[in-house]
Amino acid sequence: MARFPLRIFVFLLVLVVILTACGPSTTVDSQPNGGTIVIALANAPVSLDPADHRSRESETVIRNMFDGLVTRDNVNGVHLELAESLTWTDDQTLEVKLRQGVKFHDGTEMTADDVVFTFERVILDNQIEYPEPHTSPRKGLIAPLETIEKVDSYTVLMRFNGPWPPALQLLVHQQIVPKAYIERVGTEGFIAAPIGTGPFKFISSQPGFEEIVLERFDDYYGGAPSLEPVATSCAQQVVFRVIPEASTRIAALLAGEVNITTNVPQDLIATLGANTNVQVKTAPGTQPKWLELNVNMAPFDDVRVRQALNYAVDKDLIIAQIYGGRASALAGPLSPYNSYANKGLSPYPYDTAKAIELLNEAGWNDTDGDGLLDKDGQALAFTIDTLEEFRTLAEAMADMFRAIGIDANVRFWEYSVIRPQLLAGERMSYLDDWGDSAFDPVGHFEAKWHGFAENTPYGRGNFSGYNNERVNELTKLGETSGDEAQRQALYNEAQQIVYDEAPAVFLIVPEEVEAASATVSNWSPASDSRLNMHDVCIGE
Repeated sequence: MARFPLRIFVFLLVLVVILTACGPSTTVDSQPNGGTIVIALANAPVSLDPADHRSRESETVIRNMFDGLVTRDNVNGVHLELAESLTWTDDQTLEVKLRQGVKFHDGTEMTADDVVFTFERVILDNQIEYPEPHTSPRKGLIAPLETIEKVDSYTVLMRFNGPWPPALQLLVHQQIVPKAYIERVGTEGFIAAPIGTGPFKFISSQPGFEEIVLERFDDYYGGAPSLEPVATSCAQQVVFRVIPEASTRIAALLAGEVNITTNVPQDLIATLGANTNVQVKTAPGTQPKWLELNVNMAPFDDVRVRQALNYAVDKDLIIAQIYGGRASALAGPLSPYNSYANKGLSPYPYDTAKAIELLNEAGWNDTDGDGLLDKDGQALAFTIDTLEEFRTLAEAMADMFRAIGIDANVRFWEYSVIRPQLLAGERMSYLDDWGDSAFDPVGHFEAKWHGFAENTPYGRGNFSGYNNERVNELTKLGETSGDEAQRQALYNEAQQIVYDEAPAVFLIVPEEVEAASATVSNWSPASDSRLNMHDVCIGE
């Protein structure tokens, strides 16, 4: 009970600071073309090893220390970074020419040996040694890569098991590590003191990565030539500080203790935007949200019940009231920003009469005003399992379901606790999101809508138990088709089937919302949630 009054106190503090529109303090160094930029993260990174995480917080820190063969701009454009050129020599072999003279933070030059070592740590099983040998969590992001070989000191050949159209988008998520250094210090030593080729070098971290300090790398080669400025970073230091409580992050921003904060609460966006000492910016989101329904457990083994729940949710009201208009309704299993979203689909409309009609057809009736019952007098009841961060959305949905006679309630979990239960098919419904940062179905569609296949990337995030053979087939065909029109047709069919069979209540995709002090320049949020600090400056 002690936590609630503290949250109220912090929230009131935030409002006082906002309303008085106080100027930024001098707590943070604000010298132009230098200084320190402090960033508030909602969650701690899970690792600083580029091959050993599936965390957006980890990636945002890592990609400020490590560069990849390619990188992404703040939307979805892919740009050459450590690669000087990429050439498909046939439909499944990619020749990579590397930039020469690129240095790691210890002063050694990056060569083809480092690139081969980097990818073999990912694609070969049990190459990650800390805390014990295991398969890289990044393997699913480049699953078709079978081998990588050195041609000369600055050329490698990447051989895939077939055509792989989204290769460049997915290569964004692989960063190059130093072979000789890791072989000398081991994986554990590398995590304790990582070095890469990125614009900032590692200085220190607190236990659990609660705070990470980076410093400008003065021998940086400049970064992607097509993304200006091509130079060393503007800031002298970058500090990532974990502040889980949203109101505390905002208070720290307004007090001048941090310069940038992620995960801005929707209910404070308008108020923050009115403060001249603060800038609030958004970007198209890549984390669509839905309520997955266990299709193998009654009553959700009946497609009519699943469709009914889609009609029972007022997505427009959710977008307006919870997200302040900064979200889009989902028209099925892919985000509308995905490059292969089916443009022929429309979001399920809010239609409670249609929902009740479908439920009646499925044998659920409300004859006495006490809620929907089956022929044996059993109530239509279920629990929405979710995480604390989705509390407001989950409770709003439960209210909408109760409004049509469904006995719905909400229960909150830690993800590490509930995930095994979800994959084992032990929960009825689960409200969550899933990243779509590649803007391509690969890396996303096979995780959520393909049937679960152990020890493969397929179905790794499928918490509904949905398994349609035709969708599985289309998913795999779409991964390898080299014809863009054909890929679109394949994914259109797959999306239509998933839409009709409704293994989830398709909800919304919110925009990414971040805030910064007015002294921060050349900054904007990225759709993939990464904070690229190479270009960002801080001044008076």
